[in-house]
Amino acid sequence: MDAPSAAELEANPVVQAAFAAAWANSLIDDPQFRHEEGGYIYCDPATGDTGDVVVRRARPGGMLYLNLDSPPTVPGSYLVATYHTHAFPSALGHDPSPSSDDYEEADGSGVPWFVGTEAGVFVVGPDRRVGGLTGPPGYPI
Repeated sequence: MDAPSAAELEANPVVQAAFAAAWANSLIDDPQFRHEEGGYIYCDPATGDTGDVVVRRARPGGMLYLNLDSPPTVPGSYLVATYHTHAFPSALGHDPSPSSDDYEEADGSGVPWFVGTEAGVFVVGPDRRVGGLTGPPGYPI
């Protein structure tokens, strides 16, 4: 069974709410406490690309990093994407687009990575989970 595409996930209200919460919690306007936020997006194979999507937050990161190495297991579901913010403003010299590390890690993970920035949400990596809703429940590769 196919996993939902990045476009389907981005249009999902659960995912949109997670993006908004992560952005708000990133504290981009606070020079002392701004940091990256994000997490993991899962799908239940019984409902596939039309159904149940759940989100689990990762621990908050630092100003320029967030560890997404160890997705938690969600019983009955498969990891289909990750998301995180870039909380350093472009007015201070930061490029809001995904970093080379984002591209490398997304390509190596086998799932789309959403990167929320002040310029909008970018998607890097594959369009959908590699191999569909089968295999290991975390990263497929």
